[in-house]
Amino acid sequence: MQQYFPLLEWIKTYNKSLFKTDLTAGITVGVMLIPQGMAYAMIAGLPPVYGLYAAVFPQLIYALMGTSRQLSVGPVAMDSLLVAAALQTMTIVDAQHYISLAIFLALFMGLVQIFLGIIKFGFLVNFLSKPVISGFTSAAAIIIGLSQLNHLLGIELPSSNMIHEIIQSLWDKSSDIHPFTALITLGSILLIFFLKKISKNLPATLIVVILSTVLTALLQWDQMGLKIVGFIPQGLPSIKLQAITVQEIYQLTPMAITLALIAFLEAISIAKSVDQKNNEDLVKPNQELIALGMANVVGSFFQAYPSTGGFSRTAVNHQSGAKTGVASWVSALLVALTLVFFTDLFYHLPKAVLGAIILSAVIHLIDFKYPLHLWKTHREEFFVLLFTFTITLFLGVEEGILLGALVSLSLMVYRSAQPHIAVLGRIKGTSLFRNVVRFPQQIETFPGVLIIRFDGQLFFGNHNYFKKQITDQIENHQDPIKYLIVDAGPINYVDATASGTLQEWIQELKQKNIKVMWVKTIGPLRDIFYRNGMIKIIGRENFFPSLETVIRHIEGEKVPKIEKKISNQNNLKNFKHES
Repeated sequence: MQQYFPLLEWIKTYNKSLFKTDLTAGITVGVMLIPQGMAYAMIAGLPPVYGLYAAVFPQLIYALMGTSRQLSVGPVAMDSLLVAAALQTMTIVDAQHYISLAIFLALFMGLVQIFLGIIKFGFLVNFLSKPVISGFTSAAAIIIGLSQLNHLLGIELPSSNMIHEIIQSLWDKSSDIHPFTALITLGSILLIFFLKKISKNLPATLIVVILSTVLTALLQWDQMGLKIVGFIPQGLPSIKLQAITVQEIYQLTPMAITLALIAFLEAISIAKSVDQKNNEDLVKPNQELIALGMANVVGSFFQAYPSTGGFSRTAVNHQSGAKTGVASWVSALLVALTLVFFTDLFYHLPKAVLGAIILSAVIHLIDFKYPLHLWKTHREEFFVLLFTFTITLFLGVEEGILLGALVSLSLMVYRSAQPHIAVLGRIKGTSLFRNVVRFPQQIETFPGVLIIRFDGQLFFGNHNYFKKQITDQIENHQDPIKYLIVDAGPINYVDATASGTLQEWIQELKQKNIKVMWVKTIGPLRDIFYRNGMIKIIGRENFFPSLETVIRHIEGEKVPKIEKKISNQNNLKNFKHES
């Protein structure tokens, strides 16, 4: 049971001292979560109260099942934008239908996460490379900020997640900008940054919320055209199942899968970073998938839209001394108390202030340092980042992450199809073998001997490349080749297609009186050679444990029996675990 409910492990040693720190952290995060939740719901195109719903039950469930003890689960900016992007492409009947689809999306993505966790597919998130995530996040942050222009400037803009459409709409509606709303927005942003500069521990967003709400109520700013949140339903959400058609499920499937992976990536990266700061290794990816999935599934029954771990809230939770999931329960309780007793206090809260909170939060998501680093060190991956960034801005967030991941995977396949190949020689006076191109003056070579190192696995995508590159080296060598030595240390796998090519090619080389020798073949590779019959074609006597050994053999020296035995032993028998 502890595998699925880590709570059962840490609850055994829970005490008053831990509760005191959890209580402080929980209250701090709860205070931060109230205005943040309402603001993020607006990004998703939902009434602010749904951000509070998403801040209650998902937290409670994650604290029971999550492996991170500091991760704060709830509504976040990125997922909120993805929800809006998904629903903008669908035919929406009315506002309630939109809300139902958003809530169902939480159920759908939660089920996907649980399924991936059960079949232990947590590794899937590794296919979203850091350049793709960085480009997507920076572009999404810009889209999130621009999506709040209607609240920030007091104008009506059509909903869109493409930058050129937003800018065009803003240009068309520029004459309708409400100066007083823009002034409140600017003042709120400046005040948030000023308070954070004074002290990072100050609840800047809450202070701005309270101040603006009080001033709006006293000075009746809403009578001057400033739009306010207005009535917020009081009480906890009731259990409710959403009525969704089969066609709508089909339409939501791509985004549910995308959301499931993106939400997991956000949560696992945040949880692992906190784990490292604590010098712990508690976070288990597959259990995190199940915990986040259950949090979203249960949350959807209580009208919560998709949620995951939030970076800023988790950082505050950790810095405030949270030790266990009890801190999340305290945060959820504080939000629940607000829903039951204090929603009236937010009636005069300006929507411009919520937009300012969003804008001040997402600015930090735009990363300038990492693209510059890639430009200097990994130029190809810089262009992957740039491609993802551009596609996300101009075609949409869903297209950005999917096409970005596709380009990143294509680059990986391209590199696998044409891995690095080096011609090796021995550094004079040593037993070290290195690339002749890198050490031209220090290297000695051997007449009639070609030593090749192939830095990758052999598979259907590169078997012809492997053969052509080595054939060219043999034909262009200054003297006739009698011995071809393959340094197989980097080769960890040979598939069926490559095996067929190798068999034919080695027999061709034999007819040309070229002997092929294999050095440093690892156990799993020798297993393959035994199973597919390659061992007979190559010859057991042509396997060697090191380059120095094979050179001594060519020069007529006797190779010790133990070295020969280790170099050609079939792992499936006596050396099962030898690598």
